[in-house]
Amino acid sequence: MKSKLTHSVKPSRVTILALSLCAVLSAPILVHAANPATQPTVAGQAQNPLTQPRIQLAILLDTSNSMDGLIDQARNQLWRVVDEFSKARRNGRSARLEVAVFEYGNDRLSGESGYIRKVTDLTGDLDRVSEALFSLTTNGGNEYCGQVIDQATTQLQWSHAEQDIRAIFIAGNEPFSQGPVPYREAVTKAKAAGIVVNTIHAGSYDEGRGSGWQDGALLAGGDYMSIDHNHKIAHAPAPQDARIAELNQALNETYIPFGKQGHTGKQRQLEQDANTLGISPALLAKRAKSKAGSLYSNRQWDLVDATKDDEQALRNLDESELPEEMSGMNLQQREAYVSAKAAEREQIKQEIAELGKARDRFITDSKKQAAEAHQTTVDDALVSSIRKQGQEKDYRFAEE
Repeated sequence: MKSKLTHSVKPSRVTILALSLCAVLSAPILVHAANPATQPTVAGQAQNPLTQPRIQLAILLDTSNSMDGLIDQARNQLWRVVDEFSKARRNGRSARLEVAVFEYGNDRLSGESGYIRKVTDLTGDLDRVSEALFSLTTNGGNEYCGQVIDQATTQLQWSHAEQDIRAIFIAGNEPFSQGPVPYREAVTKAKAAGIVVNTIHAGSYDEGRGSGWQDGALLAGGDYMSIDHNHKIAHAPAPQDARIAELNQALNETYIPFGKQGHTGKQRQLEQDANTLGISPALLAKRAKSKAGSLYSNRQWDLVDATKDDEQALRNLDESELPEEMSGMNLQQREAYVSAKAAEREQIKQEIAELGKARDRFITDSKKQAAEAHQTTVDDALVSSIRKQGQEKDYRFAEE
């Protein structure tokens, strides 16, 4: 955006309704086929060149003792990763991000499962991913890298469209060879399904290289990286943070929960705002910027996002599925109400995006002045690997 930064002025209802005619877009809802757990499977999607490209990530986190720092980094850096991937384009089309989370190596989990738990399936509901990360605690353990890679390969609904990025990121610190499933066998199976396995050793580079972490990545054409998992993420404040927080609250008010998932989805959104703010107001600013971007969508519970994907969404709802404020409205009134909220949301998102860019410039300049040494962390591993693997599939990563 090249416009100057301004505080938002709430438009009149007439203006909102007029703007909304241009704000509601139509895009197909992607439907996944059932996924048997016995072999690597794919989504039931035709390889149509008009289909929105997807970036699918499975993040496998060691939650044994001493891995609290690793989990904290994942929580702290989710929204920076989302912001980076919102820049992804292939043939001019923006990508859709889907993330799954597994934990492994935690003695609180069942030994029969290999001390492994699938916390979320592949989902575009980024609040659900945030919720998953905040739910993790450490204990134990027995870290079976081969087994958790095998489960991620076989239990998730992976796409097989050539244009889509499919990647596993496994992070931990124990030898990669532990457990009943040989890692070479698991990684080979993932590669055969078109999934790139990337490994993140929480410790020194040489130690990880000597304990199988590098070999595991090389087998599947992935990247090996070591990180300082105990490095504390600092979220530098910026002058834009207070206004972004106000706009984030206004943005939340444009969501219209509907159906069985409406109340739960709305509560999850607010809870993840609170969790993020509990870490830092600066982190909330990063989350708000991501919420204003192309990857944050709640089509399963919000009428504004749902109607972007399906213009018939309102026609297919019973009145009992609508929120109280829409009770008694006829179809025309419903459409006008949703369109007004959509236009209001677009205006708020535009201002957040502008402030977010100004905030990024401020932080970049501040870091240059401080001249601090960079510490490699989880987000560096995710972003650098996806950028490299995406370029091999003609993805480009540039500002929206």
